[in-house]
Amino acid sequence: MPLAYHTDRRLSADQFIDVLNRSTLGERRPIDDRDRIVGMLEHANLLCTAWDDERLVGVSRSVTDFVYCCYLSDLAVDVAYQGQGVGTELIRVTQSRLHPRCSIILLAAPKAREYYPRIGFTAHPSAWVVPASPSLPSRPQP
Repeated sequence: MPLAYHTDRRLSADQFIDVLNRSTLGERRPIDDRDRIVGMLEHANLLCTAWDDERLVGVSRSVTDFVYCCYLSDLAVDVAYQGQGVGTELIRVTQSRLHPRCSIILLAAPKAREYYPRIGFTAHPSAWVVPASPSLPSRPQP
């Protein structure tokens, strides 16, 4: 039976944590902090999922305005399903919900850095990340 892709199927925190772990993305997500996981699901603007019958095998979780930019914050595919086009299809499903000129932006997990150029993403030389702590100084440094 082929995989089913959805943009309207809800998933539980447990299902999300499970697929994060099965994809290895759990290594870089707060899977031990259930409140944060619940918040990540509640505040995402766009969740696209891949299912093998009743088993969640992939998820694309994004924060977006739907017309200009979409930050694809999680692309997790069960390692048993990787290499079969599931991640690419989840990105296509994500794109299908966006304005045709809306850009998708992401930060690649270290293990996925070689994947994105192969499917058409280009590297951006000026991405910046500020960690949660320490907080920014009250005045910019000269």
